[in-house]
Amino acid sequence: MTLKAVLFDLDDTLLWDDRSVQEAFEATCAEAAKHVAVNPAELEASVRKEARSLYESFETFAFTKMIGINPFEGLWANFTQGENENFRKLEKLAPGYRTESWTRGLAALGIEERELGYKLGELFPAERRRRPYVYEETFRVLDALKGSYQLLLLTNGSPDLQKEKLAGVPNIAPYFDHIVISGEFGVGKPATTIFNHALGLLGIEAEEGIMIGDKLTTDILGSSSVGMRNIWINHHGLQSGDEIVPVYEVSRLQDILPIIANGQ
Repeated sequence: MTLKAVLFDLDDTLLWDDRSVQEAFEATCAEAAKHVAVNPAELEASVRKEARSLYESFETFAFTKMIGINPFEGLWANFTQGENENFRKLEKLAPGYRTESWTRGLAALGIEERELGYKLGELFPAERRRRPYVYEETFRVLDALKGSYQLLLLTNGSPDLQKEKLAGVPNIAPYFDHIVISGEFGVGKPATTIFNHALGLLGIEAEEGIMIGDKLTTDILGSSSVGMRNIWINHHGLQSGDEIVPVYEVSRLQDILPIIANGQ
């Protein structure tokens, strides 16, 4: 069946979120090392561990997992949008979560500095916001597809944070005919309902679309579940295993173009 639409994930598909987060951690931990005797790399590992543990202890965890909001997004999100009551809970939790994650990360390394924990918790979001990275080929790929296919952005996450990420790279959003954010829709990938919603917006059958994304457990599983073709961008040379098998696999975003061109 003729390919009519291309659906894109956002984080680590079009935006280089891993790099943004990594560099924000590096900058924040380097600042910590100016004030206390701490190895920046060890502090990063400690904060990542403590943040994840704390995040999973909140009553909102099941909701954030379903919507697709990870612990490190929680370290810089404000959760000011979204109709679900869990977003209001997250909005209240967020400031304390930032402080506590960094304070516990320091404490695990033997440094009791709550004031510094607070300062680092406020510095990390600022450092992350300074780094709205995209992949080198992002706009080249979008330019090649725009006009020939309908384009839809299908992203998991908190509405305010995903919109802020898009605002940080304002040239991306105009490429898309539709933008679907899980926190606005009510469920996240891989739920079939959000994929069917996307298909409805596009006015196509599943066989007429193809999903591009970097996560097997969301992008590839969800699109496969509704009968849509997909391309897994495997940035890190991972093994796909037997449970979730992508139709196509590439190592870089630009490699999707010949596949799509032959998908008529």
